[in-house]
Amino acid sequence: MDIKNRTIAKEFIFVGFSDYLAINLSWFVLLFWIYFLIIIGNCLIILIVIIYPHLHNPMYFLLSNLSFIDLCCSSSALPRLLVDLLSTCRKISLAACLTQIHMLLLMGTTEYQLLALMAYDRYLAICHPLHYPTLMRWSICYRLTSFVWVFSFIIIILPSFVMPVTLCHPNHIDHFMCEALQVLQLSCDKNYTKDIVIFSLSFITILLPFLIIMASYVCILCSILKVHSTGRSKAFSTCTSHLTVVVLSYGSGMVTYLGSLSHHSANQVKFISMFYVVAPSMFNPLIYSLNNREVKMTFMRTFKKLLMM
Repeated sequence: MDIKNRTIAKEFIFVGFSDYLAINLSWFVLLFWIYFLIIIGNCLIILIVIIYPHLHNPMYFLLSNLSFIDLCCSSSALPRLLVDLLSTCRKISLAACLTQIHMLLLMGTTEYQLLALMAYDRYLAICHPLHYPTLMRWSICYRLTSFVWVFSFIIIILPSFVMPVTLCHPNHIDHFMCEALQVLQLSCDKNYTKDIVIFSLSFITILLPFLIIMASYVCILCSILKVHSTGRSKAFSTCTSHLTVVVLSYGSGMVTYLGSLSHHSANQVKFISMFYVVAPSMFNPLIYSLNNREVKMTFMRTFKKLLMM
């Protein structure tokens, strides 16, 4: 397209779910309570890890990082969506749209790397319990966690500077948020190189950490099968919650960024994205509190103290 004939988009309009007020009100009520539960659940996880000394170990430190990521990820999309559900004007500026894209991608990428680090932590704790205090001492834990955050920041932010995207009209986004793949459809230049870069980054940030997790749990399973039956149940219960979170996070991420969404309808794409943003953030605290005895007991102790106040 000739640059003179381009109309550069400065703001965008979300199509959303529906134009019917009753449907939007139903969505608003549902998502309001979901977001409320996300805030309460993840904030409680972070607080109890900070407050209670017996949870001051690498596993729970990584869990508190995961809760912080889930808070940021859901807060990048849901508050704006709640406002738009009650509004007839669903405009968003270019700067706000790009900020939302980068925040969602950064939090998603960091979560995938962190889940791989959590799997490595469980591998060391179960397969090398005697060496675990040395192999995962606090200095190493802090460095690995910092690497996860810095690596995710570089791999998400750097390509946007190296390969900037110019967005043209029409400026309607058939979505409820600035989802990267949907927004890139408005690119003035249809460049296959950018598609290859997106797929390559998706492979690095999603598939490689997933392979690390699978390799860690193959080693864990082999180690568990060698121990006495009484020790197996404890080891299995320790890993069940993490594996459930992995399935939730990676399943939705792989469908979104490694699968072909071109075969799905616009509404199906929206529901997949909703699951990607909402499900891990909402269920992660619930999964860990139900499957982890220490977290469950600490939750109960905290609620008893609150009731006695």
